[in-house]
Amino acid sequence: MCSLAQDALVERFSQYTSAVEVGIGNRPAVAGALASRGVDIAATDIVSCSVPHAVTFVHDDIVTTSKQHTTKPVYDVELLYALNLPPELHRPFRDVAVTVGADCRLTTLGYDVPVVPSRPVSLPGGDTLYIVEPTCNHRSDTLQTDTDIR
Repeated sequence: MCSLAQDALVERFSQYTSAVEVGIGNRPAVAGALASRGVDIAATDIVSCSVPHAVTFVHDDIVTTSKQHTTKPVYDVELLYALNLPPELHRPFRDVAVTVGADCRLTTLGYDVPVVPSRPVSLPGGDTLYIVEPTCNHRSDTLQTDTDIR
């Protein structure tokens, strides 16, 4: 992901007061930039990762969490986002966001298309952000659209 796309994501996501980056891996730039803008930010991954000091890291498997009746407190945020999320994680990721009532945004691994209902938004540099739609009976009347957070 180019730095222009990262900057665009930071601009969009900094409108939230709290967020979690799911599957941060070795790409902490967006989370670090959000923290520097005052967003209460956490990151999760299935392996331990180095994150900026202002970012809280929690070891978690989003697939396992999506199957539980309750979620971990780390997910009690306004926004869940994931960068370069593989298709097999789209549904569990969306399900956790719906469970906690968080807005859900993702980018894919390039040419993959989301396997959950979503609306694409072009980012600088050719990347695409997907605004994931909630499933029925979950926040559909209060979904914050991409237009709302510009």
